[in-house]
Amino acid sequence: MEITQKPCLHQEWINRNALEIVRVLQAKGFMTYLVGGCVRDLLLSKHPKDYDIATEAQPRDVKRSLRNAYIVGKRFRLVLVKRGNQQFEVATFRRDLDKNKELPDSVPEGDNLFGSPEQDANRRDFTINGLLYDPIDNKLIDYCGGLEDLKENMVRMIGEPDKRLKEDPIRILRGIRLAHLIRFVIEPSLRLSMQKNAASLLETALPRRREEFLKFLRLDNPSYPFIESYDLGLLKYTLPHLHEVFSDKDTAYLFTHYLNHFHEKPLDLQNPVELFGTLMLAYYRTMINNDPFKPVSPSHILDNSDMMSLMKDELGMFKFEQIMLAKALHMQSSLRKLSEFEHRGKQRQLALLQAEAFPLALQFANRDYSLSGEGWLFWSQQYEKFHNKIYQSHQLKSRPNRRRAKKKSAVQKKQKTTSNLAINQSKTRSHKR
Repeated sequence: MEITQKPCLHQEWINRNALEIVRVLQAKGFMTYLVGGCVRDLLLSKHPKDYDIATEAQPRDVKRSLRNAYIVGKRFRLVLVKRGNQQFEVATFRRDLDKNKELPDSVPEGDNLFGSPEQDANRRDFTINGLLYDPIDNKLIDYCGGLEDLKENMVRMIGEPDKRLKEDPIRILRGIRLAHLIRFVIEPSLRLSMQKNAASLLETALPRRREEFLKFLRLDNPSYPFIESYDLGLLKYTLPHLHEVFSDKDTAYLFTHYLNHFHEKPLDLQNPVELFGTLMLAYYRTMINNDPFKPVSPSHILDNSDMMSLMKDELGMFKFEQIMLAKALHMQSSLRKLSEFEHRGKQRQLALLQAEAFPLALQFANRDYSLSGEGWLFWSQQYEKFHNKIYQSHQLKSRPNRRRAKKKSAVQKKQKTTSNLAINQSKTRSHKR
């Protein structure tokens, strides 16, 4: 008898909700599979974080077949199925438009040309993401040679790399991240094409690059994808300030040290402020101010052209994220003044602890070792002591927004009612004439 706790392609390892969605659609007569990263991860004995589902059913058919299902997207229409706190994307098999052919009038504008499972698999980016699995019949389908590349630990593009990267240059960053996520190597012709098409990343939207950089930072060791991006010549186009960091041996060593220890302290992986904040701390200590004991004002950060260019133009950080970083760096010096804090009144103590930047400032102080173990314990105890009041304060701050939203909704409803009334009166007068 063989007993294993490793995932594999078997119903016992498939998320129950994902399995139920596949089963319901198949029972309705629609060919339906698990696709993409979840199949790849199961074959690599990893627990999938997400389950994507592909089917021959069109979005309206999926919505009619499943409860709590909602059609989303304009360019790429798919169905979002909610099960408790989980969400599952159900997409209809797609195909590419043949050359010299126009999109049929019946097809909505965008990426909504439906096709077969094979056509859908060949539209995907990398071979190891092109696998399809039927968990009901326990059937694995490989149209792209993904199984062989899994055995070879290889990230290979589906189709000709130059063509596929020009279609969507973001695939360059995705390929690098995927290789370091599962510790595979990038196939040589794809690697060469990434170097050749590096400049095309500037044609992509900054919010899309932002999301890929956040995914870099969620990896076990973010230094690897950034170093490889530098080696491939990508950083001089996408993150020129980090390209400068890696161009010098000494600054590269210090910056890489920060990234190597990126996840040694707890981070909220779903919070961009913490992820980008910790990356910017590494840049700030490497290139601007390496002394964590030197006080800094928020304006010093927000008026620094290098910091602002990296945050705003290269990483795509939002304004409130930039301000939070500046405030957190400023607050670090306050955290060392324990006796001064103790002599403050309760209200002034609470004001410091309930500041939005306080948790990030404590995170920075921990990473910079600018607080002793005694100091860290002190602030942890103070935060716990005032926890209920801090929570109540944050709740009160959010209430005005809810009241404004309700008031705005009531005004809009009244305006709509008045407008409808005027239209009805106009119709009545017209009818009487």
